[in-house]
Amino acid sequence: MLLYVNEIDSPLGKIYLGVSDDTVHYISYDKADFIAKHEAISAEETPLMRELKAELQQFFKGEIQDFTVPIEVVGTDFQMRVWEALRTIPYGEVVSYKDIAELAGSPKAVRAVGQANHANPIPIIIPCHRVIQADGKIGGYNGSNVERKQWLLALEMPF
Repeated sequence: MLLYVNEIDSPLGKIYLGVSDDTVHYISYDKADFIAKHEAISAEETPLMRELKAELQQFFKGEIQDFTVPIEVVGTDFQMRVWEALRTIPYGEVVSYKDIAELAGSPKAVRAVGQANHANPIPIIIPCHRVIQADGKIGGYNGSNVERKQWLLALEMPF
């Protein structure tokens, strides 16, 4: 599969994007890690890449709450259940890792939910930032960058 790769500047820093002809496959904060995982890449800006960039920019401005770009992720059965559960969390709400474990059908797999969140290939669109610890603490986010998670939650839940 040829992956079209591009980047955008965002309030969270540079974000690296990977799409095929018809689906979004990756959003990453780490260019080196992102590029290392892919052999067939092109910097061509496709219509889907333009659509993804536009939706991300609208999201960061608070103009949209949901994404319409088609996505495709690959993971273990458990990861896929977790990522699907994450997509059910409404904009502006948070749930616990335990809640997601229960939604994924593995109520005791709280730590594994954290690992699946960390492996999420499409953060922001698959909103792993909406998952917090049961005690109300924010917890980690995408390589322990808590500031990104705080910013995303503040965008969605301004106080």
